[in-house]
Amino acid sequence: SQQKIFKAGDTNQDGQLDFEEFMQYLKDHEKKMKLAFKSLDKNNDGKIEASEVVQSLKILGINISEKQAEKILQSIDADGTMSVDWNEWRDHFMFNPATDIEEIIRYWKHSTVLDIGDSLTVPDEFTEEEKKSGQWWKQLLAGGVAGAVSRTGTAPLDRLKVMMQVHGSKSNKMNIASGFKQMLKEGGVRSLWRGNGVNVVKIAPETAIKFWAYEQYKKILTKDDGNLGTVERFISGSLAGATAQTSIYPMEVLKTRLAVGKTGQYSGMFDCAKKILKREGVKAFYKGYIPNILGIIPYAGIDLAVYELLKTTWLEHYASSSANPGVFVLLGCGTVSSTCGQLASYPLALVRTRMQAQASVEGAPQLNMVGLFQRIIATEGIQGLYRGIAPNFMKVLPAVSISYVVYEKMKQNLGIA
Repeated sequence: SQQKIFKAGDTNQDGQLDFEEFMQYLKDHEKKMKLAFKSLDKNNDGKIEASEVVQSLKILGINISEKQAEKILQSIDADGTMSVDWNEWRDHFMFNPATDIEEIIRYWKHSTVLDIGDSLTVPDEFTEEEKKSGQWWKQLLAGGVAGAVSRTGTAPLDRLKVMMQVHGSKSNKMNIASGFKQMLKEGGVRSLWRGNGVNVVKIAPETAIKFWAYEQYKKILTKDDGNLGTVERFISGSLAGATAQTSIYPMEVLKTRLAVGKTGQYSGMFDCAKKILKREGVKAFYKGYIPNILGIIPYAGIDLAVYELLKTTWLEHYASSSANPGVFVLLGCGTVSSTCGQLASYPLALVRTRMQAQASVEGAPQLNMVGLFQRIIATEGIQGLYRGIAPNFMKVLPAVSISYVVYEKMKQNLGIA
């Protein structure tokens, strides 16, 4: 934290922190802390109690219990009175430069930085301050680049998943090793990245539409007191996801078609689009749309519920000295929760991929969603609905790690605190 103070204080960047600069830093910092303190001290009695912390977080859409709020206060409370006065607050934050309570929230905001390649997550929330300062677009940009790198890094596993979803059956025992062998034999090493181009290109429009739609839906659903509850957030998030998915859905179809395509079948994204249009018409670009949209609800719902549960558990049992959980806890919670979400929505994702690929698989009957479910269960049982889940889960850890590292590097380069 000394380095942080030094960096923030050295305004003329001469590598030295002289007395005037230090005084200026303390003044600016104290102003920020005073504002944060005042905004938390709801009844203006010069002390922050647990109930006031609960109230403030509620406004920001985060529900915690009094017990958890007490934990947060304990880490600041020097004299053990279970409330924090201005002196304690100042002493704590003067040398722990978390400029405001929002920073603690930012740790726990369900981070969508983790790009697992399935963009069904709830969109990012930005505070008013982030919107004003223009930090939000930098965060979105950093997230987009992180997603592009992580998708590219895990593309071979993603293509294998799609191949197994479409071609794996009782008769065609495709496992991870034989799947890779088949792909390499058919198209060489480069073919492992087939369909990755579209997967990367769709990040930008999807993020932009999702972010914009989320803000709009939140405005519509805000209650009279200006507060947004968890349910409203979940509904806005799911609707925003559905809106974004609807707009870019043809790209999803292209990605699947390219991934299951044979060498030389399509020369690229545009060629693939032209051929589908010519042979099957516009309708083909919305095949599998219904299971895709239905998949958003179990995915996002379970993802958020599990995340909240893990967060609560951590804060209650392990948050003794600080409310900042550290990178590994956060990444762990995010990974576990999205994995649970994927487990729940996987059969829908599998049926969606099959429907997207149907016409390109020779001699396959064109079934609708219900028909496909029935046929898979009749011929292969429940496990047929989980074909390809092994490579899918194998890519979670590398995808999370890559996207996190790239995101942090991008944040440094863009100067996001």
